[in-house]
Amino acid sequence: MIKRFYFVLAVLACIAGRSEDGVTRIAFGSCGHQDKEIPIFNLVAKKRPDLFVFLGDNIYGDTEDMNVLKAKYQKLAAKATFKNLTRSTQIIATWDDHDYGANDAGKYYPLKKESKEIFLDFFAEPSGSERRKHEGIYTSYLWSYGGKTLQIILLDLRTFRSDLIPYDGRLDDDPRYTYEIPYAPHTSPDSTILGEDQWKWLEGELKVSADVRIIGSSSQFGIQYNGYESWANFPLERKRMFGLIKSAKASGVIFISGDVHHAELCKIKSEDNYPIYDLTSSGLTEEWEFATPNRHRIDGPVMENHFGMIVINWNFADPRISLQIWDGENQCRIDHKVRLSEISFVN
Repeated sequence: MIKRFYFVLAVLACIAGRSEDGVTRIAFGSCGHQDKEIPIFNLVAKKRPDLFVFLGDNIYGDTEDMNVLKAKYQKLAAKATFKNLTRSTQIIATWDDHDYGANDAGKYYPLKKESKEIFLDFFAEPSGSERRKHEGIYTSYLWSYGGKTLQIILLDLRTFRSDLIPYDGRLDDDPRYTYEIPYAPHTSPDSTILGEDQWKWLEGELKVSADVRIIGSSSQFGIQYNGYESWANFPLERKRMFGLIKSAKASGVIFISGDVHHAELCKIKSEDNYPIYDLTSSGLTEEWEFATPNRHRIDGPVMENHFGMIVINWNFADPRISLQIWDGENQCRIDHKVRLSEISFVN
C-alpha cells in the first residue's frame, strides 16, 4: 500500500476552504515529472491557495508494471517540494494518459483498474467513497461561502474514451501546420470521451445548485482542432457538453485543463450559451517548443513552467473571477477578469 502523505478529506463532498477575506483561490497544474525537482510547488505553497488541483500527468508512469507505477508515485511523494505543497493546502486530482498508464491511452488500456487503485490510494481517497465504487475516477466537490457555492467537477477522460483515429490529411494545405499531425476528428456518433455512465452522472452534477462551477478536464476543451489529442477530436462530444450545460441551465461553468506543455486561455461560444472559458495550465516541469494555431486563444501562450489560479471574489453582488497563470519567477503572465453575470444564463 502506498503511504498517504496528507489528511483524508473528512467529508468528500465538501471542501473546507480558508477564504476568511471572502476570496477563494483555486490553484492547479499538470505535467510534472517525478524525475525533476518541481520547484514551482514552493511558489504555489507561498500563495496559500484554498485548494490545489492536479489535472493529470501528475507523474509520467507509462508502464504496464504496477510496481513501477507505484515507485514513480513514491518518487514524487519523497520530494521536499511536494511535501511542502501538501502541508500548505488541500489537494484533489484527476489523471491524464501518462499517469493512467500509456501515452494517449483510452478505454482499452488493460490495467486501468489496477492503475485506478494506485492513483486513489496515493491521493488519499477514503475507502468507502463513491469514487472507489464506480468505474473510472470522476468525482465532484462543493465549497460554500456566505451563501455562495463553488462546485468543482473532475472528469475522467481516459477510462471510457474511444480510441483516437489516424490523421486524414485535412490540414495538409494549411501552411500554419508545420508539425506532424497524428489524429483526425471522430465523426461517428458512437465515439465518446466520457462514456454514458459518466455523462449521466455529469448531468446530475450540473443540476446541483451552485454559483461557480470549475470543470477539471485533463485535455483541452476550448482548443480548435489541431491534430493533437483534445475535445476537438470529438466534436460531437463537445457539442453534447454545450447542450448539457444549456439544458441543465448550469451557470458559471469554467474549464481548467492541461496536457499540452504550455499555458493559454481559450474562449469558445456556442449558440444560445454564454461563452465558455478554458484556462490551460500544463507545465509544472514540462515545456514544449511551440503552441499550435488556435482561433479560440485570447491570451497566451506561456511556454515556461507555470501553474494556474482561479481567484473568486465573493464580496460583490456580482462576484468577480480572475483567471491567472503564474510562471516560475512569480510573474503573473495571464490575468483575465470576468464577472459571474458574464458566464451565466439570463433568467
